[in-house]
Amino acid sequence: MRIIWTFLGGLALIIGVIGIVLPLLPTTPLLLLAAFCFARASPRLEMWLLEHHRLGPPIRDWRAEGAISTRGKTLAVIAIAATFTLSLVLGLPGHVLAIQGVVLSAVTLFLLTRPTPSA
Repeated sequence: MRIIWTFLGGLALIIGVIGIVLPLLPTTPLLLLAAFCFARASPRLEMWLLEHHRLGPPIRDWRAEGAISTRGKTLAVIAIAATFTLSLVLGLPGHVLAIQGVVLSAVTLFLLTRPTPSA
């Protein structure tokens, strides 16, 4: 079972890191998933991820306080707005835009109501 958790954690980590440069892939949720999987597979891998200078802070903030950094919120909202704008420019059908608008609004509301890290 540890091999499966390690594989899933590694896959989530790889896709999450790719999401740093591709705005449609959600980086932080995938990093949280990777940490979850690594916690079940290998304390060493989990600790490596938590202590990583770039990838660790959002995971630690979420685990400690359910918090998302101001920078993270800003980048997420920009990506959400860009995605919806692109959908408008591409002329997607109205029902698709409506569904997308509801979902993206809910995600934005969730992001903006999370606390920011205290330290």
